Amino acid sequence: MLKKYLLLLLALFTMSAGYAFKKAKPRLLVFSKTAGFRHDAIPVGKLAMLQLGAENGFDVDTTEDASVFTAKNLKRYKAIVFLSTTGNILNEEQQAAMESYIKKGGGFVGIHAATDTEYDWPWYNQLVGAYFLSHPNQQTATLKVVDRTHPATRHLDSNWIRRDEWYNFKSIVPGLHVLIKIDETSYTGGKNGDDHPMSWYREFDGGRTFYTELGHTKESYKEEAFLKHVLGGIEYVTGKKK
Repeated sequence: MLKKYLLLLLALFTMSAGYAFKKAKPRLLVFSKTAGFRHDAIPVGKLAMLQLGAENGFDVDTTEDASVFTAKNLKRYKAIVFLSTTGNILNEEQQAAMESYIKKGGGFVGIHAATDTEYDWPWYNQLVGAYFLSHPNQQTATLKVVDRTHPATRHLDSNWIRRDEWYNFKSIVPGLHVLIKIDETSYTGGKNGDDHPMSWYREFDGGRTFYTELGHTKESYKEEAFLKHVLGGIEYVTGKKK
């Protein structure tokens, strides 16, 4: 009788553990290390990412410690978010771990200064999609939402008027699926002409990548439209939505 009871308990424990495993939340790594300019919006950006996770069913770890970039540790995450990172922030071993992570199907989200990062790492240029060149003073401009079928943009109108810091880019990777462009006639200081991308996505090297130039200002991280934009990018790279 005791043996049957123990077997029953074991079976119930196994079923419970299996159910918990199936229900485990996806986990994101939000990385905001800087080795150049440091954006004062990073703290509120971290809080916004934690809140997005709490409201949308994923766990979030925030860090500026590059030592977490190991092959073993990165297996824990559905996606890596570079939140206004700047400069050279990973060593060669950490870069190799990240490359392996993406090649095994990992996701990447770059926000704002993620393009002002790792200029000496050609693979990263392909991952993030472009490099920062320059920017004029913060001002209001008109964004053209050229693809409203993606989860990062389907909540937006065709024109999105907002204030932020607008990057000019260099080393723009061919073949990006552009979601948003900026109308250079609506502000001063644009240097990419009529085809000036602000947000894009694509499949790359086994994984998925999404980037948005938006997010310089603290106010961005309290803006519902912007947060939905970022959430849609997360959903895309994690495979939650195609």
